[in-house]
Amino acid sequence: MKISVSFTLWLLLGAVFAEVSTDAGQAQLKTEMDILKQQQLVRQVAFSAGLLAVGQVATIGPFPTNTPLIFKHVPTNIGNAYNSNTGVFTAPVRGAYHFEWWIGAVGDGRHSVLAVLVKNSEGVFTAYESQTAGYMSASNGVTLLLEVGDTVFVRLWAGHRVYDDGGHRTTFSGHLLFPM
Repeated sequence: MKISVSFTLWLLLGAVFAEVSTDAGQAQLKTEMDILKQQQLVRQVAFSAGLLAVGQVATIGPFPTNTPLIFKHVPTNIGNAYNSNTGVFTAPVRGAYHFEWWIGAVGDGRHSVLAVLVKNSEGVFTAYESQTAGYMSASNGVTLLLEVGDTVFVRLWAGHRVYDDGGHRTTFSGHLLFPM
């Protein structure tokens, strides 16, 4: 009888531990799946933005100091890493990102167009054009290694100006090439 009770107790305890172990395993599996889903979402980062909202036409600048451009028309913002209130892209994941910016202006013989892509507080590449009359544009692109929280934006250089209209001639775009 003693052996039978011990054996039954052993079986019951084993079943309880197996059930606890299975519940813990399922919880851990769910946590790992949630992490993988989040990582997949973070890997989907892309945006495109035009300087002015739909229907607006304007020449902006020249300003006496370097001025960040705030691109308001945002048809694409996958991952919500671009902030249309500040004009700043913030990297959500460490990785290689590609950026392009196109800057338009109407030449008047006094003001050219010059805009710098800035990573954190450091200018990286410049887009520049100058002519005495007519529409002009400049563009550039760069691939950058960004850490989580690094910021990227376009700055209009002091004394220069940009033009935008319904054709969205002045734009800023970027996307994650791959996480690292």
